[in-house]
Amino acid sequence: MVQIFIRGSVDGSSPPEWLLVELQGEMVSRHNSGLAGNVMGDLLYTKEGVPVLIVGHHILYGKLVKLEKPFAVLTKRSGHSQDGNADAVGDVTMETDQQGPASSSTSYSVSALIKRKLIFKTRPKPIITNVPKKV
Repeated sequence: MVQIFIRGSVDGSSPPEWLLVELQGEMVSRHNSGLAGNVMGDLLYTKEGVPVLIVGHHILYGKLVKLEKPFAVLTKRSGHSQDGNADAVGDVTMETDQQGPASSSTSYSVSALIKRKLIFKTRPKPIITNVPKKV
């Protein structure tokens, strides 16, 4: 069995918490360029704490839900034995069934934790502004 090292933060602080966003349907870019690195919309909260997502000329209302099992966002790093502190406090060893010398020099660090998600399960409503009447 091979051991994979999962490293927490060096200074002992907890990693940042991210939110997972769950939408019904799919998000498609206008120019078929993909969504990575692009702004999808504006996420706002009402005074009552209800999340509101504005995408173009549409508005979605959602709710914040705690996940049953939290997720960890991991960053893969090669060569953990080269940095000299493979036995540092906060390291967690995970055993896997992978074989080979290349897998023994890989470690993972926790970048963020996901404990809650925003669910937008209703259909988007169009945002209609004041339309001038024809005379």
